[in-house]
Amino acid sequence: MNETMAADTVKTALPPAPGADRYRSLDFANTTATLPAGQGYDLLAVPESSMRWLATHDLTTPDVQLYEVCAQRMRTLRGHVRALFAARVDGATPPEESLRAVNEALAAVPTAPLLAWDGAQGLRRIQAHPTDQAVSHALATLAADAADLLTGPDAVLLAACGSAPCDRFLLRTHGRRHWCSTRCGDRARAARAYARRNGTVN
Repeated sequence: MNETMAADTVKTALPPAPGADRYRSLDFANTTATLPAGQGYDLLAVPESSMRWLATHDLTTPDVQLYEVCAQRMRTLRGHVRALFAARVDGATPPEESLRAVNEALAAVPTAPLLAWDGAQGLRRIQAHPTDQAVSHALATLAADAADLLTGPDAVLLAACGSAPCDRFLLRTHGRRHWCSTRCGDRARAARAYARRNGTVN
């Protein structure tokens, strides 16, 4: 995907779902979505868009250059966070590999510079590779945020968008609302109205 295609992807993206202002992990899970007519988007599809997403969410600075391996790490963790969210919504047992992946992200960031040795300088403290460390810190923050959501009082509000084929998540804020956006809500209401007109719904 080139820069033009990445920009077009951002234009087609749905607005943040309810609850994304409180949990960055919810917005992270929703960086990919399925849209009607076989359409969809992935805001982490390329390193440039992944970097913009991290910077926009104050998880890194705009000058950090991401590589494909970093973007792939983000997409992998996103898949595991989505699996945990889906399991919570469905009342199912969460996948063991997703629990492990989130825990690994939480534990991957050293709390202090590491101790290293080389013949010229002897013992010294070092940081990990700047980009890799920045991504690791960002993923740890997102993993912690997801863990807080899944284990906190808002977990009962977590829901999947009820307007097929959308597969985004949201926090219910208005009664039984299960739509992640106005666009999805309008589509669901239009589908119900069409079904009533055609006698397929009571």
